[in-house]
Amino acid sequence: MKLNPTHSSLPSDRPLGVAAIGYAFMGKAHSNAWRNVASFFDVPAFEQKVLVGRDTTQVAFAAGKYGWEEWATDWRDVIHRDDIDIIDICAPGWMHAEIAIAALEAGKHVLVEKPLANTLAEAELMTAAAAKARARGVQSMIGFNYRRVPALALAREFIAEGRLGTIRHIRAAYLQDWLSDAESPMTWRLRKETAGSGALGDIASHAIDQIQNLTGETVTEVTGTLRTFVNDRPGPAGLEEVSVDDAVWATLGLTGNISASIEASRVATGQKNSLRIEIYGSAGSLTFDLENLNELMFLDATLPVREQGFRRILVNEPGHPYLEAWWPQGHIIGWEHTFTHQVRDFLTAIGAGESPSPSFEDGLQIQRVLAAVEESAAAKSSLIQLSNTTEGA
Repeated sequence: MKLNPTHSSLPSDRPLGVAAIGYAFMGKAHSNAWRNVASFFDVPAFEQKVLVGRDTTQVAFAAGKYGWEEWATDWRDVIHRDDIDIIDICAPGWMHAEIAIAALEAGKHVLVEKPLANTLAEAELMTAAAAKARARGVQSMIGFNYRRVPALALAREFIAEGRLGTIRHIRAAYLQDWLSDAESPMTWRLRKETAGSGALGDIASHAIDQIQNLTGETVTEVTGTLRTFVNDRPGPAGLEEVSVDDAVWATLGLTGNISASIEASRVATGQKNSLRIEIYGSAGSLTFDLENLNELMFLDATLPVREQGFRRILVNEPGHPYLEAWWPQGHIIGWEHTFTHQVRDFLTAIGAGESPSPSFEDGLQIQRVLAAVEESAAAKSSLIQLSNTTEGA
């Protein structure tokens, strides 16, 4: 890759070449973002080069449908191509470490879906590889896309500006019901060897990341409980054992003397995709629900009590985060836009030769919290201290 002398992360003679690995749920969401981002944001020039997947027929179909120039079935060949500069990993968690490390060592910028890995050991290896690559101008980022919800980005600004005063405690609940039916079929997401964990890594990781990102503080202690309500599900060979959790509960202690509680479930009947966050401070409060992602509720506790009450902020003004690129005020955006914002921020960082956020170090810290929840649950809710959350980062 020939490097531009001004922006060391950009090739000087052509657009950035992008390859995505995985074409299912996340592959589709990421492909949509790559296809649309340049239509709305000023980003470095790039090309959707190749989509990678194991099934020849399905990946060929997906590549054509999602706007990729070509398809391939061997990611190892793709990461060594001279025309590929970015690897976007949308594959299941058990593949993250091997692909990411190989791509970083090959000098490719890497975007990887959350959680960073299936195990803490894998996450540590990935983070070490990312740090080594960063010294050569090779960037990496983990995809916690809800950081790019404009309402949550605005909430972070409010907190940083001191609008809530001293943050005291937070409640976060991420509830889904797609596994409520005991006859729902077995998938890779229900096997520990492929998914790492269940609701814990899949959706509680989002809640933990939001708590830390919104406050700028770090989890230092954990008490957790995991439950599996449906132990066997129908698979190709009959009933198969579910080896991950269906739901998780945890209390967290953070720096800044903040306490937080999280709950996550994939068997919460009637809840489709509700990430609800409540943040309580000495001077005000904020609430948010992903199912109303264009809205932020704000209470200003500095007003006289007779005037206090939560007020609805419709977050789609041009002055709100990310929204200058989209529609006139009052015209709401959707879930898929968070991935477009994510790709925009990733490309912008690469173009500037800067480290994007959240980093693999951030992903590793989340992985330590996930591991502590599992450890606490196995020990029947004993308190787990995270003595040094930055060691090895």
